[in-house]
Amino acid sequence: MEPAAPVFAATAGSGILSVKPLGGRQFDVTVYSAAMNRPIPLWVSHPDASAPALYLLNGVDGGENGGAWTGRSDVASFFADKNVNVVVPMAGRASYYTDWERDDPVLGRNKWATFLTRELPPILDAAFGMTGRNAIAGVSMSATSVLDLAIHAPGVYRAVGSFSGCARTGDPLGQAYVSSQLALFGGTAANMWGPPGDPAWADHDPSLQAERLRGTQVYISAGTGLPGPHEGLTSPGIDGNVGTMLDRVAVGGVMEAVIGQCTRPLVDRLHALNIPVVANLAPVGTHAWPYWQDSLHDSWPMMAAAIGA
Repeated sequence: MEPAAPVFAATAGSGILSVKPLGGRQFDVTVYSAAMNRPIPLWVSHPDASAPALYLLNGVDGGENGGAWTGRSDVASFFADKNVNVVVPMAGRASYYTDWERDDPVLGRNKWATFLTRELPPILDAAFGMTGRNAIAGVSMSATSVLDLAIHAPGVYRAVGSFSGCARTGDPLGQAYVSSQLALFGGTAANMWGPPGDPAWADHDPSLQAERLRGTQVYISAGTGLPGPHEGLTSPGIDGNVGTMLDRVAVGGVMEAVIGQCTRPLVDRLHALNIPVVANLAPVGTHAWPYWQDSLHDSWPMMAAAIGA
């Protein structure tokens, strides 16, 4: 029997605007965010029972240009038999899923931390019978975001998975990397956390703020940029296209090499603080969805145990 669509009531502030069944346990849900004054589309996989929640954040395009968990991974089939709600916001390009200090002329109003930690969870808990035990994972841009969200909203997420993210934001190199990501979509980094050197950049740096991850189950993965098992001509996403394969090896390899150098100091910092971390620092691997799918599978037992799934 397919899960029934949830019953919900309209509210004066943030709330569910619509729920569209997609078949099986999948739903297209639209939630109005009062903080951002706009509707936010979600993909939700909902078991026909009360269950905890796993939030999955997309990369730098927010899933708006096709780079979403739902189209780039096996997330629907992998979780089809598991006692967990899976929630994927299908928006948030170049936002770092944080609260921006100022509205951006191109990207508009971004209050994603408020939405993800204060507005959305209670709305979905009430509508879908979720238990309030949450985990969150992200890739690339949002791999930094999920650590930052855990730091600034302790207790909201019991476990966090960071796949191929550069967690450095408090130093000039880290700030340059973040700024380059926002610039891909015309965003201005100074509107997010102020100009370079503003204390907000350090406040959102998971490496500098690693102590604030104590008590959260943490999984971190990254590669070295060297070709690995997913760089073959027949690998998923390459599908026989030589140009695509070369792009993954060259562009994706360079990106993952940089990210790997960002990631290892964070893992070392967590070890130095005696904060438990499951670290999957592979000797190969590029900046590509097949590796992030592998990380999701690998991290799931830890996250499932943390949230009681």
